[in-house]
Parts: sequence; structure tokens; C-alpha cells
Amino acid sequence: MSRIKARFDALKSEGRGALIPYLQAFDPDLETSLALLKGMPEAGADLIEIGVPFSDPSADGPTIQAAARRGLTAGATLAGVLDMVRAFREGDNETPIILMGYLNPIDSYGPARFCTDAAQAGVDGLIIVDLPKEESDLLADDAQRCGLDLIQLIAPNTPDARLPYLLDTASGFIYYVSITGITGTRTASNDELSAALPRIRAVSHLPVAIGFGIRTPEQAKQAASVGDAAVVASALIATLAETLDNGKATASTVPAVLEQLSTIARAVRGA
Repeated sequence: MSRIKARFDALKSEGRGALIPYLQAFDPDLETSLALLKGMPEAGADLIEIGVPFSDPSADGPTIQAAARRGLTAGATLAGVLDMVRAFREGDNETPIILMGYLNPIDSYGPARFCTDAAQAGVDGLIIVDLPKEESDLLADDAQRCGLDLIQLIAPNTPDARLPYLLDTASGFIYYVSITGITGTRTASNDELSAALPRIRAVSHLPVAIGFGIRTPEQAKQAASVGDAAVVASALIATLAETLDNGKATASTVPAVLEQLSTIARAVRGA
């Protein structure tokens, strides 16, 4: 059983949804992002998404775009991100790790080699934002061979007729992009989420994680109640950015982000 399935099964038995925080690898430097990664489980993360810095993050808003630029400036590479996961796995073999990013770095690395190396590093799932289902054969067979969940994105404007095609080979969980647009902008209402989830659940029994626009503890609580998980990204990155001094980490960077995460986690656990 994969770590992702095991974690969602355990949380289902507890009767609560998951909290999935996001961090951008190497933002603002490797040491700081690794410290955040290692501190997130104790702060309340049930699964963790690691963003792979990319020069053209077309799905991301200004906050995560800036984080990607800081990560690239700090020397982030796809191989370096995998090394970061390996370092995390030295002390944590249970928390699921999902890489979220874009196809270009994987294609340059070599899809088969990447899947092999990612699995060996301790990665559990992949969210490739710009990989349409029609071209997923570039990665799907190698991901399955290596035991990596290839997580499908569903948007509010995804037609009902397309859902079975998109989800027939999905694994791990479904990532519901709760708004049309880029990350870190508006937030979907509870009514919008409640109306959207039944049509996904009619097609797939996989857990549904809700992301994009979730900024506050109350919003995360709602998302984890309506769906199976809340993904919090831009809000944490914004807090990190506020602590920087000329783009460099300060003594308050890691504690500020982990304290915010703890506050959100308490809300999700109280849902």
C-alpha cells in the first residue's frame, strides 16, 4: 500500500480530513526549505506538496512565482529537489511527499530516469500541472512501474462528460482546483465546493483534495470538511516572504511558517 493511500485510510478511520501544506523547494535557500519540510509533520501536515521551481510557472500567481524565482536563484534543480526528499526521508518514512510542478524539467531529466530516481528518493506522488491526459503516456507507465501516484487535476469548468476519461487511471487522490485562474487569488465559497464535489465522487472513489485560494484556518476547515483534504500554499509562502531580509532567510522565517501551519492544522482537526 502506498503512503498516500495509507495516510488517507488512517484519516478516514479518524473521521477527519487531511491538511496538505505546500513549500517551494530551495525557497529562499536549501537549508531553510529543508528545515521547513522537516518541521511540517510535527506542525500538523498530513501530506506535503513540494513545488519544483520552474522559470515559467503558468498556473501560479505572483506569490508562488516569486518563490520559484527565489528557488532558482538559490540553485534549485530537479536532482537537487530529489536530494532534499532523500534528506527528509532519513528522519520520516511515513509522511507522503508529492512533487508539484511542470513537465519541462521532467522531460529534460528523462521521464523514465526521473520516475526511478523519484521513487528511490522517497517521493510518493506527482502533480504535473501542464500535462494533459491526452499526453500522459509520456509519464504514466513509468510512474506506475515505480509505484508513483500520478494525481489528476480537475477544475470547476471540467465538463461532466470528460470526468470519466480524466479519472479512469488516476491514483493517490484527486486535486480539485477550486477556482478558474491562478493560485493565490480568490477563494471558492462553501456552496461552490458543496456543489462541485458530488459530480467528482460520482465518477471516482479516490479522496478529493481542494486547493487554490485557501488562505485562512476557516477556509481550510471548510475545504477539509467538504472534501477529503485542504491544500494550503500561497498563504504559507506569503508568510515566508514577509520574514525575508533582502531575499534572505531570517531567524523568524521557519518559526513563522510553522506556527501558521499549526494554527491551520488545529482548525482542520476541529472540523
